[in-house]
Amino acid sequence: MSGFKDPYDPNVKLTAGCSCGGHSTQAQHDSADAEDPASGSDALHERVVESAVMRALFPQDELRRRFLQAVGAGTAMSAISTFFPLGTAKEAFAQTGKLEKAAVKIGFIPITCATPIIMALPMGFYARQGLNVDVVKTAGWAVIRDKTLNKEYDAAHMLSPMPLAITLGIGSNPVPYTIPAIENINGQAITLAVKHKDKRDPKQWKGFKFAVPFDYSMHNYLLRYYLAEAGLDPDKDVQIRSVPPPEMVANLRADNIDGFLAPDPVNQRAVYDGVGFIHMLTKEMWDGHPCCAFAASKEFVTTAPNTYRALVKAIVDATAYAAKPENRKQIAEAIAPANFLNQPVTVVEQVLTGNYADGLGNIMKVPNRIDFDPFPWQSFAVWIMTQMKRWGQLKGDVDYAKVAREVFLATDAVKLMKEAGMKTPTANSKKFSVMGKEFDPAKPDAYIASFAIKRT
Repeated sequence: MSGFKDPYDPNVKLTAGCSCGGHSTQAQHDSADAEDPASGSDALHERVVESAVMRALFPQDELRRRFLQAVGAGTAMSAISTFFPLGTAKEAFAQTGKLEKAAVKIGFIPITCATPIIMALPMGFYARQGLNVDVVKTAGWAVIRDKTLNKEYDAAHMLSPMPLAITLGIGSNPVPYTIPAIENINGQAITLAVKHKDKRDPKQWKGFKFAVPFDYSMHNYLLRYYLAEAGLDPDKDVQIRSVPPPEMVANLRADNIDGFLAPDPVNQRAVYDGVGFIHMLTKEMWDGHPCCAFAASKEFVTTAPNTYRALVKAIVDATAYAAKPENRKQIAEAIAPANFLNQPVTVVEQVLTGNYADGLGNIMKVPNRIDFDPFPWQSFAVWIMTQMKRWGQLKGDVDYAKVAREVFLATDAVKLMKEAGMKTPTANSKKFSVMGKEFDPAKPDAYIASFAIKRT
């Protein structure tokens, strides 16, 4: 067997095992790290701590080399861990490691889906992690994508399908991207122009013009799903165009569109301005669906692991705070100002509390109209990719589970959710239903094939 370099001393060649002791070869160890960016960033912390401990116990290079050659790195650390609290040391290092970059830029779109990212600034969640964060209001999703790819932003508020599309090279050159935390679940709606109050049956919508925020969005996929279930072909029977959320209400008022499936506060603002009514909340299609996410490139995760972890911790802590209904009014006041959402507090509060006017003369009480759960279920990613395949965005074969595992970083989320006192799941995937149809993440191709209306 060919030798490989020991992580504690690059001059030492070992003949078997790997640096963590959990694989038979170093190649297998490196492959495992490459498949899971989250474990890769954790492994970086661990190797730094283990190296420091090894050098402290064996300050003389020759003795350290002999010891490692005699027993191997994995056995060495296993033995040392019996009398030295390596786990505690690794945890302390992970929490206190020096930030590679304290001043960070995060791009966001002014919608309530970005609540944790936005509120973390005025409510001090970033500052508690030693971060100086500039949250930058951005015009649209394509701009968010391009500025992040060009490294003008260190991380970004993105639609949850976007990091998958970027990683797969759909709509841009392929660049590995990650989602360590989902920003919000639910929180979207189908809104129609007031002139269509008598057209509540989607079968009546043939010829309608709809807006969605972006081609690679839950909004696009959910609208297409809803229309197809009603027997309408989204590409033939209606028009669907991408419109930045801040411009949607103006387009509805100008009669350029008949409706939209949009994030809030866009839907509520249409009601507030008297130009639209809420036809349906997306939670009625799929309760608990993801929408937006906190996203960062794999390069950022691996080259600035301490900064990355501090950012995600701040956002997960903010998400845990936002998940409590009693905090929603305070949050609405914090994110409504012009530099963030630029909306009346009343509009934002109606969205976050779920006590709202629907534009049809009703006052609704839906506490989880929008909710906050940061866990990036990998089955969410698989469902999104099935819709990319269904509508012709994703061509050829794809290893759904592998891509989901690489982009949706469940491991990091579990650790930080526990620290924030949030309940964590025991698995990374689950079955769920969309409009009454069960989705099994283990059978994505069968799911796609089951639809009568599709582009594949």
